[in-house]
This record gives sequence, C-alpha cells and structure tokens, in this order.
Amino acid sequence: MTTVLVVEDDPAIRASLIELLAGHQLVVRSSPDGFGALREVAQWKPDAVVLDLGLPDLDGADALKMIRGLSQVPVLVATARDDDAEIIKLLNAGADDYLVKPFSGGQLLARLTAVLRRCAGPAHAFGSRSGGAPVADRGPQVLGELRIDPLARTVHLAGREIGLTRREFDLLSFLALNADRVVSKRQLLAEVWRQPYVDEQTVDVHLSCLRRKLGERAARPRFLHTVRGVGVKLVSPR
Repeated sequence: MTTVLVVEDDPAIRASLIELLAGHQLVVRSSPDGFGALREVAQWKPDAVVLDLGLPDLDGADALKMIRGLSQVPVLVATARDDDAEIIKLLNAGADDYLVKPFSGGQLLARLTAVLRRCAGPAHAFGSRSGGAPVADRGPQVLGELRIDPLARTVHLAGREIGLTRREFDLLSFLALNADRVVSKRQLLAEVWRQPYVDEQTVDVHLSCLRRKLGERAARPRFLHTVRGVGVKLVSPR
C-alpha cells in the first residue's frame, strides 16, 4: 500500500490530514517536527511526504534540503507562503509540488495523487508524445561521450558518473529522447514538471545546473544548445 509521511506541527491539522489520507486507503505516519521527519524518511522510507514549512525546530525549506540529502521521495509542500519567488525557490530546492494554505482535502488528494503518479517507481521516466515506450523501457542513450541509462538512472560523461538530482535526470532524459530537436520551455514544463503553472525560470535554473555538471557554458555549449526565442536541444558533439 502507498505510504505517506505527514510533517505538521499543529496537532489539529495533523490529525485531520491523517484521518483524510487514511480514509483513502493510504498508510500514514506523522511527525510534528523536522528532525523527526528526517528519521522517518531515513528509516521508514515513505512513498511521499506532505511537508509543512512552519516547523518548531527547522524551517521547512531547510528540512526539504535535508530530506533531499537522504532521499528522492516525492515531497508536497504545504505552505502559507504564497510569494512567487519563495515558491520558485522551493521547487528549485527539490519540492515536487506545493499547496498554499488553507486548502481543501480534495486539493490535497488530487495533488498528492498527481505527484505519486509522476514519480511512481524507481524507473520513473516519461513516454514520448508519439506513444512510444517509456524511457525506462529503452536501452541507454549515447550522445558522444555522454551515456544516459534510464533504467539505472545514471549518467556518465567520458566514463565518469555525474551526480544529478531526480529533476535534472528527468530533464536530460527527455531532451535525449528528443535529441537534435528543439524543445520549448513550455513543453519541458508540461512533460518533465507536469506543472504548466511553474515559471519558465525554473527550467533555466535546471538547464544551468546541467550545463555546469556537463562541463560547459551557455556561451560555449557542447551538448545543450539554446535556440533563442524557441527553446533548447541536446546534440551529440561532432
């Protein structure tokens, strides 16, 4: 059964969330603070985390970074902070989605279901628009010295493994699936983030991180080429 960790310091809100999720056949555990949440993530290994930001021992944003140091578990942030810059910062820090308080039980269930669907299983990847097999069902993708293995979720450059976040790997895999074709940022948001309301700056940040890890700069690209006003494409260096 699907397991969910609820991290919420308010006892009444925590109890209502547990009742809601358990009532929909989810196995739920909870923590009132950040360090307790980190222990649960490390030991219990939930399928998803619902994370409040107003925790008594840690700021939720710091807790999110620590969770990301332990696991790639999907994290749905529950926040009273509705500032766009703050939300973009949280998404860039590793949140998979967010809900602004107050929210309904229906909203929480819908967002949680979507997050679990997007991130289901260790071989989570994206199918092509043409209805082809998911990336995880394909063999490794090789572009020059760059080798992307969707099943193992590893990337090697000139034989050396590169450490990528889950989102960076998904972004690179989708671009590799569409190698030598220009992909717009809107398409990347729709296919990789599955969140069209996210600011395009989020894509720019992740592309910048990928370029740095691939050892290139936007001014002198090897693999990731920006087509101004159109999008970006991944190419095999000649």
